[in-house]
Amino acid sequence: MANAARMPLIDALKGVASQIILLHHLALYGPLSLAVAAAFPDLADWLVDYGRMAVQVFLVIGGFLAARSLSPTGGALADNPLPLIGRRYLRLVLPFVAAISLAVATSVLADLWLDDPAIPELATPGQWLAHALLLHGVLGSDSLSAGVWYVAIDFQLFALLALLLWLGRTATLAWLAAFGLATVSLFWFNRDSSLDNWAIYFFGAYGLGAAAWWASTRRGTPAWLLLAAAVAATALVVDFRPRIAIALATAMLLGFVRLSGWREQWPGSRITDFLGRISYSVFLIHFPVLLLINALFAAHPADDPAAVAWWMLFTWVSCLYAGLVFHRWIEVPAGKWRLPTSRRVRGGRGSNPALPD
Repeated sequence: MANAARMPLIDALKGVASQIILLHHLALYGPLSLAVAAAFPDLADWLVDYGRMAVQVFLVIGGFLAARSLSPTGGALADNPLPLIGRRYLRLVLPFVAAISLAVATSVLADLWLDDPAIPELATPGQWLAHALLLHGVLGSDSLSAGVWYVAIDFQLFALLALLLWLGRTATLAWLAAFGLATVSLFWFNRDSSLDNWAIYFFGAYGLGAAAWWASTRRGTPAWLLLAAAVAATALVVDFRPRIAIALATAMLLGFVRLSGWREQWPGSRITDFLGRISYSVFLIHFPVLLLINALFAAHPADDPAAVAWWMLFTWVSCLYAGLVFHRWIEVPAGKWRLPTSRRVRGGRGSNPALPD
């Protein structure tokens, strides 16, 4: 995506959220996690209990960018959405399959030196195919890497939003369909954990992101953004969920920053821009790195807090470097693969056809 089309805030949010998820998994898997829990119990407890909630930031950003890509001014999709869904699948799955293959190979290596339940069982062809088709969650297939459920959910959410915007046929009906399903998700589906392999469970947060984009297209008129906030706040009164509170705060921040005209300037940090750009690669590749470092730690254990802190720093830097390499040599080349598309939007002008990050 061209730099002019980026919001620095999005890169900052993705960069910070990806690091929290990385540290969440560091505190959750392998013998190093046990050492972290012993040396820094309060930090480890927080990362285990709350670190996973950073995924809400990605859900909201995903909806925000999907709305920008599919329907920049709130119109309905006029053309068949399947080519757009196919492009989104390729955008996600090509680096995903590469990362899963690396995770499988790394698991075999780590299993030689480390006896730990964090190491996945040897992958079967059916298991690998389920992951490649992004059906591992709905088929109940054991995950081959940490957090891979999110990739399948992201694809489901994008496809669902695209279909809703197409089936709506008019701008008003398309918007009502998307916002209506988000409302139902916030009040009902998201309160049923048995649905967490399906997009409808997460569509409330995703819909808040889409609403933040559409509401902020009406420059200087935050009423629609406040309406979305009121619906989400009411859902929190009915059943308070910290993850939904995080999603609401993220959506409001994105919407109001865009309305304010700070889009191109704030926060404007090279560090967060860098972390945001490589966030998907870090997410995909960090678990194989964690496995290898845990195997190394098992051979050279430490319990002194200073030593454990150095191990944590070494792990964090290693995951970032692996993410940078993966981004440069796998994600960027894979992102150049394209399916031809022809898209028209009812009730609004066209926009930059770039896919969401």
